[in-house]
Amino acid sequence: MSLQQEIIAKLGVKPQIDPDEEIARRVAFLKDYVRKAGATGLLIAISGGIDSAVATGLCKRATDELSQETGKEYITLGVFQPYGEQEDIAHSYEVAEAFALTRKVETNIEEAVDEIALETEYAFKSLGIHRHISRGGKGNVKARTRMVVQYALAFDMNLLVVGTDHASEALTGFYTKWGDGAVDITPLSTLNKRQIRQIAARLGVPASVIRKAPTAGLWEGQTDEAELGVSYDANSDYLEGKEIDPAARENLEQRYLRTEHKRSPIPGI
Repeated sequence: MSLQQEIIAKLGVKPQIDPDEEIARRVAFLKDYVRKAGATGLLIAISGGIDSAVATGLCKRATDELSQETGKEYITLGVFQPYGEQEDIAHSYEVAEAFALTRKVETNIEEAVDEIALETEYAFKSLGIHRHISRGGKGNVKARTRMVVQYALAFDMNLLVVGTDHASEALTGFYTKWGDGAVDITPLSTLNKRQIRQIAARLGVPASVIRKAPTAGLWEGQTDEAELGVSYDANSDYLEGKEIDPAARENLEQRYLRTEHKRSPIPGI
């Protein structure tokens, strides 16, 4: 078995999907998990990107169906988490409107992140290191701070925190460990980016969100494809078992091997 075949098997990606079947299967998965956990609903951070938009649509459908089936109120809470001024935050609100979210809240993380960064720089200084926190380091602080706020809300509202990680991100390790990767449930985990786009169109995600360049939003001007050096089309082709450009294949496989720690349980002895 080739490394490509091993990766596809481990990540559980199908070579092609029926969007309607996948929507129904993933909604059922969310409903079953909410029931078993005794939760009152789901919390989803809506970034304004396609992944969180699709997750929002699935969550809202799941909690609506649970409410109808049980006669009890189950909610989907949409959380917007800008760092200061977020240029595309209108897309987050557009997604919430598209799926008729009645529960939504904005929590700006700027002050909390800046305070953590400042304390880190004080620590550097105490160690005799005179430097500012790096751009990547601060980006990770942003991702982890967002999750701290999400879990604080979820705990007192008895909600489950939903993640947006998927197979195309898992392939490259393109997420923050204990940041956006720290969640209760991941309804997109066996889908590649192309398949997420297919489901987005079927769910009714706004076209403006489907068309936009994917970004983690960790710093100004950041885009996934520019940072990774490979397109999501090539990434999706690889996960569907197709042949791709050798340089792109090498890029993806090396990233997969380097980031194995992100996909593995915490080691111990």
